[in-house]
Amino acid sequence: MKRKNVSFIALVMAAVLALTGLAGCGAPSGGSASGSGSSASSGSSASSASGGSSSAAAATTGTINVVTRENGSGTRSAFVELFEVQTEDSAGKKVDAIASSAVETNSTAVMLSTIKDDPHGIGYISLGSLNSDVKALSIDGVEATTANVKSGSYKISRPFNIATKDNSNQAAQDFIAFILSSEGQKIINDDHYIAVEDSAPKYASNGASGDVTVAGSSSVSPVMELLIDGYKSANPNVKVTLQTSDSSTGMTQTIDGVCDIGMASRELKDSETSAGLTSQTIAIDGIAVIVNKDNSFKNLTKEQVMKIFLGEVSDWSKL
Repeated sequence: MKRKNVSFIALVMAAVLALTGLAGCGAPSGGSASGSGSSASSGSSASSASGGSSSAAAATTGTINVVTRENGSGTRSAFVELFEVQTEDSAGKKVDAIASSAVETNSTAVMLSTIKDDPHGIGYISLGSLNSDVKALSIDGVEATTANVKSGSYKISRPFNIATKDNSNQAAQDFIAFILSSEGQKIINDDHYIAVEDSAPKYASNGASGDVTVAGSSSVSPVMELLIDGYKSANPNVKVTLQTSDSSTGMTQTIDGVCDIGMASRELKDSETSAGLTSQTIAIDGIAVIVNKDNSFKNLTKEQVMKIFLGEVSDWSKL
């Protein structure tokens, strides 16, 4: 009798273990199916809601978080003009029309970190500042690369300019001569920008010494830092100080005599040239439209980008 009870108990335990095993197998099966079933959406939403990095599927649906640069940024001015994110004012003049709901960032670094942390975000930066933390979208099927900017196939590009008002500072003139020399232009080419002088002359110092202050665009600053480093060995008798802000601030400070050389990642305005500024283009740079690395989009049309930043398209699923 005892032997029958033991056998019966053994059978019951075996049945329980079998049922437990089946339940355990159910979770992976359901998880695998969620990759193509409706539960994928809820799984991605949970990841996003918890603050974690969402999946590529989640990045293609939901609200588009538009991120832009601040007013005064040369990159913003160039972006608005190149993508025609504009409207006409009462005088018929084209003005910036980026949606008021867009989040403003005050530098290239903040733009990069914002998009890096936002699976639904979209923004724009200097192509030369692009890094592996974010993904650059192709525009109208053309990849955002230096080679494509140089060939003219990627048309979203703008000049990097420097501006001066008073040419009496010989040290500033010597530094500008270095920037436009073959040595300076090589630095520009090597750092993912496009040199403007393929046959630039070798640098020849005017023998100056002293201090130079350069101020302005945060987009131009990275390549300017490299130029300053290269110039140190070319003429150690000149100390160049770099102050980063935005293009408009740089032009104002040059006009006011606060700095010797201003940096602008756009063409100078009529009001700036009429105030006595003279500009020189030192490099050509593309503007990259960037999204989070988990975003599954690889390409947008110029019109789609325009509508996103105008606020006319506000959900990834509508693209």
